[in-house]
Amino acid sequence: MRIYAPAKLNLCLFLGRRRADGLHSLCSLFEPLALSDAIEVSEAERDEVVCPGVEGENLAAKALAGLRERGWDGPPLRIVIVKRIPIAAGLGGGSADAAAVLRLAQGVGAAGDLEGLGAGAIDDLQGLAAEIGADVPSQLVPALALVQGGGERVERLPPPPPHALVLLPGGGGLSTPEVFAEADRLGLGRGEDELEDLAVRLRDAAGAGALPLASADLLANDLEPAARSLRPDIADALDALREAGAPLALLTGSGPTAVGFFHTLMGAKRAAARLDRDDAIVCEAGWAP
Repeated sequence: MRIYAPAKLNLCLFLGRRRADGLHSLCSLFEPLALSDAIEVSEAERDEVVCPGVEGENLAAKALAGLRERGWDGPPLRIVIVKRIPIAAGLGGGSADAAAVLRLAQGVGAAGDLEGLGAGAIDDLQGLAAEIGADVPSQLVPALALVQGGGERVERLPPPPPHALVLLPGGGGLSTPEVFAEADRLGLGRGEDELEDLAVRLRDAAGAGALPLASADLLANDLEPAARSLRPDIADALDALREAGAPLALLTGSGPTAVGFFHTLMGAKRAAARLDRDDAIVCEAGWAP
């Protein structure tokens, strides 16, 4: 069977201060994208996760091992991940893959009938997701979501009006821990009261259907100064998107992907043609299984 793992976009990312557990408090809006990794799942003699082109720890393998540790008794699986989401680009590709694997334990995949795996849901899938990574809980059910705390507080919101995007990944390769460390060095971070106030305003905007383009004043990424300190070319990418006609241009996640927002897919395609960059990706916001 084939399942899909959609990329996520940070419509905004407001950074709190570093917590005792080493994580930072956040207030962010996560939005799934049509851009997704494809994951082939088949029964095998033993569990195996294969992801060509990705070295080091694989969050999907960690997710499958976590399911086994909690007693999931599905058959041994061979999982092959075909990467379409740029790696280390702030688009949550690894977390998306892990969340897709965790959905196997619910008998629910991201587009695919998983009947026949022969195993029921496990307890506290959300808790396991949080152990794997801060972005994983929000991607168990890909939808517009308000994400708070260290990523464990996830609140689904009404879907926004249709819009399209131009992504400029800039080759990826920017380390999330390094960006957060640079944010600490720069003294970035808001107080908890301010983060809560922002959460209220974001809920209100989502309920009014004003996100993202009608509420651009609410959308910012507090990690941008840190990411630009490490990768000055991010500023050039954001400027290029604005010059190409993007009504709104932001950094997503910890970068380095710059994102231009457009009202229509045609508008995004025209902007991408004006940019004439090999790394430009045009896609629609939202995702349906």
